[in-house]
Order: sequence, then structure tokens, then C-alpha cells
Amino acid sequence: MTLLALIRHAPTTWNAEGRLQGHRDTPLSQDGKAALATWAAPPALNGFDWVASPLGRCQDTARHLVGRTVASDERIIEMNWGDWEGRIRAELAETLGDAFRENEARGLDFTPPNGESPRMVQDRLKPFFQEVAARGRPTVAVCHRGVIRSAVALATGWNFMGKSPVKGQHGAYNMLRLAADGTPSVLALDTPLPTEASS
Repeated sequence: MTLLALIRHAPTTWNAEGRLQGHRDTPLSQDGKAALATWAAPPALNGFDWVASPLGRCQDTARHLVGRTVASDERIIEMNWGDWEGRIRAELAETLGDAFRENEARGLDFTPPNGESPRMVQDRLKPFFQEVAARGRPTVAVCHRGVIRSAVALATGWNFMGKSPVKGQHGAYNMLRLAADGTPSVLALDTPLPTEASS
């Protein structure tokens, strides 16, 4: 078994506004930078390899937590929201009505126009998991909420319908175990990162 920790990036202005970010390279907000300044890498992750999504919000988060620039991997970039990037989900639901609800009811196959479904995200995560498992090195991936939800869905069989088993919140980490073939299982979810106040 190989351990894989997933950490969501610090907040951006679009997070605060409820906008769908996807592949848009939105920077950390001032509040996000202030929050990040208080975060620390958990001692449980000492000796882990680190990798991050290529987007700046993840690279900046990883650089603070580990104290250096880390390698990037396109496979852990956020779900592509296509034509809906920059939009607010509630406004889309109101504007598109039944069409949005019918799309959402597809669960893992919910797909924004010209974007990705959670199942497509899982399809690019699987070879990443296999590679980490084959290396046999415990690894931290600084990534995105959509990636974390897709990964946990793979580990638990959740079909993106009903309540998610993971919050995927800022300032927390999620620990998976990878079998030799890369199949994930859950060890712990939504564990708060240490902060200056708690260290």
C-alpha cells in the first residue's frame, strides 16, 4: 500500500464569489494568502514526495507548505468547466432550469458544455494513481476540490448523487491508500491542517 494525501489549494476570490474556476488560473485572494500563511504541513506527511496541479493557486499553496517549488502534474488539474468557467452554479441552475437539473442528475457523467465530467477526471486520475503506487513513495498532491471529490468517489463508489463523503474544504487534507495496482481506498478525510495557533 502507498499513501497519497490530497490537499486543496488556499482560497481565491472566485472561491469566495462561488464562481466555477476549472482551468482558469485565478490567483489566491488576499484572504487566501492570509489563511495560507497560517497553514503548516502535518508532521504525518514528513518524508512524503510532493506534486501539485500546474495552476498557480496550487503551486503557491504547495510552495508555502513544503518550502520549495514542487513538480507539477497535469493529471491533477481541476475539472474543466468549459463554457461555464467564471459562472456561478446557482445562477446557471436558475437560467438553464430543467436542462441544468437533468445534466446534474447524470451524476458522474454531469458534463458542462465543452468541459469535463467527474468520470473524465477519474479517467485521468487512474494512471496518476497507478504511477504513484508503482513508485511506492508516499506522496502529497496539492490539487482542487473537483479532483478530491472525483478521487474519493473512486475510493468509495460514490456516484456524485446525494451527499458527498468528502467536503474537500480549504485547510484540510485527505489520506488515501493506493493498492499495488493504484486502486484507492480511504484512510481519513477532511483532517484539518495544523495552523500557527495550534502548533
